[in-house]
Amino acid sequence: MIDLFAGAGGLSIGATDAGCEVRACVELDPTACRTLRANERYHGMVLEGDVAQITGLDLRTIAKLGPNDPLIVVGGAPCQPFSKAAYWVENGEESRYRRARAAGIAMNRPPAPTEARSDARRTLVEEFWRLIFESNADGFVFENVPSIKHPRNRPVLDGFRGAAEAAGYQVTQVTANAANYGVAQTRERVFLLGAKRGKPEAPHPSHSVKNETGYAAAVTAGEALEAFSGPEYFEPEEIVSGRWAEHLRAVPPGGNYKAHTAWAGHPNPSFETETRFWNFLLKLSPERPSWTLAASPGPWTGPFHWTSRRLRTVEMAALQAFPEAYHFAGSRRDRVRQLGNAVPPLLAKRMIEAVFATVDR
Repeated sequence: MIDLFAGAGGLSIGATDAGCEVRACVELDPTACRTLRANERYHGMVLEGDVAQITGLDLRTIAKLGPNDPLIVVGGAPCQPFSKAAYWVENGEESRYRRARAAGIAMNRPPAPTEARSDARRTLVEEFWRLIFESNADGFVFENVPSIKHPRNRPVLDGFRGAAEAAGYQVTQVTANAANYGVAQTRERVFLLGAKRGKPEAPHPSHSVKNETGYAAAVTAGEALEAFSGPEYFEPEEIVSGRWAEHLRAVPPGGNYKAHTAWAGHPNPSFETETRFWNFLLKLSPERPSWTLAASPGPWTGPFHWTSRRLRTVEMAALQAFPEAYHFAGSRRDRVRQLGNAVPPLLAKRMIEAVFATVDR
C-alpha cells in the first residue's frame, strides 16, 4: 500500500492493522513527516514532497514495487476546499438568515452556493486520481469530508468516480460515521472504494449510537478518556481563561452556548440561539461519543472536556483511536492540527479491508 496526503498516518495505521504492507507515504508538511518517521513500523518510506511533482512510476520505484506487484493507493486530498466552513458563512447570507430566525423575523433561507471558490487544493483530487492511474494500482481508498457531496463540490467527486469507472475500476461510495465502527467520535466522512477485480462491499457497521439491537454500544468519550485524566498528562494549554471562561464552566456536559440563552431558561441570557456556531463553548458528555475534532479550533471552539478544560492531545488521539504509544511531532498547535485532519485508524481499517478483499483473491 502507498499512502498519499498521509498527514499523521491514520490510513497507514488502518492499512497495517488490515494486513497490508505500507511501503511508502507521501506528505508535504514537514512536521507531519516527522510524525510519520517517528512511527516507522506503520509507514514505510516517507517522501516529503508535492504529489503533483511525482509520477506513478516514481511511486512504484520508491515503494520498491515491480510493475505487476499488487498495490492499493489510499489518501485523503486536503479537505479545506470542501469543508462546510468554506461556504457556510462565505458571503454572510446564512448568518443573517439565522439571526433573523432567532429574532422571529420571517426570511427565506438563502440558496446554497453552487459555484466553487478558487482554491488550488481542489486540483489535488485530480492528482490523486492521476497517481492511481499511472501506478496501475489494483485498488484505492479515497477519503474526504461529507460536504464534498455539496452541489458546489459534487463535480469534483463525480469527476473522480467517473474517471475511475471509465478506467475499469468498480467503485463503491460510502458515507460513514466513525462512531459506528468503534471510534469514540461521531466523525462523518465520505469514502470511495475502488478495485479492478470486483466491487468492494461497503463495510457493515459494528456499533450503534442509538443502542440498536445487534450492534455493540458506541464507545463513549468517558470510556476513551478514562486513562488520561491523571496529572502526568497535564498540558499547560488545557487551562481555560479569558472572556468566556466562566460561561464555559456553567455549561453542562453535552451542552454548548445555548445554556446561556432564554431558550434554555437562563435568567440572564448572554446569547440568542442560532447566532453562534454550534460548537461555541461545546462540552463533551462522558456518556456519549465525542463530536468531530477540529484541526484549527478557535479559542472558544469545542469540544471541551466536561471538566471545563481543553482536551489534552493524548485525549484527542484516543478519541481518534490512534495507538496509545503513537508519537505526534511538533508543538501543541501542530499536534492538534494533525489530529483534527486525521482519519481514525479503526475506520480506515474497515474501509481498506473492503478493498483488500477484492485485491487479495
